[in-house]
Amino acid sequence: MENLRNIWKPELYRIQMEAPKPKRIVCEDCADRPEFYGKEYHGVMGHKEATSLLDGEPDGAFLIRKGNLMNDFFTLTWRFNDRIHHYKLYYDGTHYTNTNKTYDCVYDLVADGLITMHMELRARHILEMINSRANYTESPYITLNKKKMNTLTRSKVPSLTGSPAINKLNNSTSEENLTKSVNNLDLTPSLEDNPLLTKYSKSHSFKTHTFKGLNWCELCANFLWGFTAQGVKCEDCGFIAHTKCSERVPNLCLPDLKKLRGVFGIDLTTLLNAHSSTLPFVVRKCVNEIEARGMDSEGIYRVSGFADEIEALKMAFDKDGEAADLSQYSNINVVAGTLKLYLRLLPVPLVTYDVHARFVRAIRE
Repeated sequence: MENLRNIWKPELYRIQMEAPKPKRIVCEDCADRPEFYGKEYHGVMGHKEATSLLDGEPDGAFLIRKGNLMNDFFTLTWRFNDRIHHYKLYYDGTHYTNTNKTYDCVYDLVADGLITMHMELRARHILEMINSRANYTESPYITLNKKKMNTLTRSKVPSLTGSPAINKLNNSTSEENLTKSVNNLDLTPSLEDNPLLTKYSKSHSFKTHTFKGLNWCELCANFLWGFTAQGVKCEDCGFIAHTKCSERVPNLCLPDLKKLRGVFGIDLTTLLNAHSSTLPFVVRKCVNEIEARGMDSEGIYRVSGFADEIEALKMAFDKDGEAADLSQYSNINVVAGTLKLYLRLLPVPLVTYDVHARFVRAIRE
């Protein structure tokens, strides 16, 4: 289980956290302000006057103006990287510039734009190589779901007895061979290399998706940055990826896996919002079980439990949720190990990146 420690890559998340925040420059009195704008609208104003208003303001400061009464668009002016930028801004029920993205409010548009420019400036080296080294067999998707995939794949074997693909494998349908069929997948596997894919091959149905909360790409393990349309999601199996990464995901969609995705490896805030809870049920159930029958055990969070039993309990949580029965695991170290695994797989650590330095400093003092 220790090899799961660094399953997610935090760099893009950290860089996004450093992006400037929107700060609107307020105009209190504007008689011709459209109803879909607030006090950030300054009426008819040239770029020189707008630039003057933003002088001395921090990166992220912005205002909206009308450059000319004859224009069929508005102008968004903001400050980024100590420079003033001007963009044509439109409204037809939603706000948008010259991109394909639309926004319900101006603040989200500005925030997303600032993040995009910040990422292109500070994270270009990561974005340019975002999936060049991605390995499907070592991706978070496979790492977290390998045993589930093997189980789902195994369940289909009886219906394939006598198929040409199975005959090529000399009628061998053991767990070992099925495991190899997943482990040996290249980034773009061929039917010749993996005969089982003759029957199991199914294209993903990727659609552009706006993710709520914090999410990570299940191919390259990098953060899905931005406010809207951060990436794509398979409508059938739930695979999440950057748009660029999705082009390199093999055709191995297992729709049944969507029902078993579970809670391990999901951002804490995203999970709690989805369940309208203040505490993950994995933490609550494990802690209650440990307090009920493990308080006299020596080294409760130090001694490792059996890896296969920890994986079995993890799958039980993913499948049954809060109904998972922990009493059948007599070794309390398995329960403690599952709790540690859950915390270890959090994309954003329990002590978050933005407070980690202060936390360490407080301990030392």
